[in-house]
Amino acid sequence: MLNKEQTILVIVDIQGKLAQIMHDKEALFANIEKVIKGFNVLELPIILLEQVPDKLGETITEITNLLPLVSPISKSSFGCMGSDEFKLTLEQTGRKQIVLIGIETHICVYQSAAQLLGAGYEVTVVSDAVSSRSPENKQVGLVNMGKLGASISSVEMLLFELLQKAEGQQFREIAGLVK
Repeated sequence: MLNKEQTILVIVDIQGKLAQIMHDKEALFANIEKVIKGFNVLELPIILLEQVPDKLGETITEITNLLPLVSPISKSSFGCMGSDEFKLTLEQTGRKQIVLIGIETHICVYQSAAQLLGAGYEVTVVSDAVSSRSPENKQVGLVNMGKLGASISSVEMLLFELLQKAEGQQFREIAGLVK
């Protein structure tokens, strides 16, 4: 189970033209927005990654508009642990439960999950907040991350797992997000 005091969201490479050619991109973007809004409601930390932004473009505005105080970390490696800035930022949070969302499931999300698991972190991948250009590649990425030991979740499952109780203002806000 995820614990709010140990959980951090890592958003992987939702950038430029690549984001626009993801399978079922409208649903993907809507689900990513729900996750980000949920983490904002719960006041949980977020790290934003960008894969070679000078070539792939910046994070799409649908995402950056929700994260005015989060500066993206640029990387050239497919996996997040190839970035020293990312590793330092993550270590400074002291959190050990990583929630991954983003693109592409079978490349950057997969390699990030594999590296984080190898470094001793717990990883949860939000299945409806990741995508690839083809549904087949998305499925291959999810299956392989599960085999490595990542938990596979969904937006609604994730947010209610973090809440753990059906009470209070945070519950009302999260419930409003998933309706």
